[in-house]
Amino acid sequence: MISRKYIFLLIAIVSVTTSLTCSAQVKNNEKKQSKPKEELPKDKMQNSNDGYRVSTYVYRGDTIPNILFQSVYIYPPIQFGSDQERMEYIRLVYNVKKVLPIAIQINNLIIETTEYLETLPNDKAKIAHINRVEKGLREQYTAQMKKLTYKQGKLLIKLIDRQSHQSSYELVKAFFGPGRAFLAQGVAFFYGASLKKNYDPQGEDKLTERVVVQVMQGEI
Repeated sequence: MISRKYIFLLIAIVSVTTSLTCSAQVKNNEKKQSKPKEELPKDKMQNSNDGYRVSTYVYRGDTIPNILFQSVYIYPPIQFGSDQERMEYIRLVYNVKKVLPIAIQINNLIIETTEYLETLPNDKAKIAHINRVEKGLREQYTAQMKKLTYKQGKLLIKLIDRQSHQSSYELVKAFFGPGRAFLAQGVAFFYGASLKKNYDPQGEDKLTERVVVQVMQGEI
């Protein structure tokens, strides 16, 4: 009998390989539909012997430093209704810390591969490269996947969906067709999962999103 962990490995790899193609298509469509943006004043580099080098731009004769800061999200303390809720939160934090780095690595690979696919001359070359990427994913992540628990495997699929902004079902359907997507959904459902569920940071996955953001900010 096929183990749950192996099913999650297959689903995760299918999600990644299909998102490579979908991401490339979306990026090409955006290029076709995008309009030229209004040009801003050219940046100048400001040197300082006792400070930091920052970009600047001139506004009405004044040179203004142009410094970009990352958004910082502040959450109120969590009020737990019971010790069980506290333990579930602690387990969620542990699981996010374990699988989030994998999801980030896979997302970076998607971006790098998408850019490389645009340099290939035809679909045959692109498919061959995607197959090589899939093989590399299996070799790199199979050992890690086998160590994941059932909940960690489901969480990893959610976090991959979070990065690609599409459900695994939509990704499989776009690349392999509705028949393959239906079969994959059936297998996932048999093991207590669903490929059709979207990552919902404002609803079902609100607490997960909070933990992810705080982990990425280094708060927990």
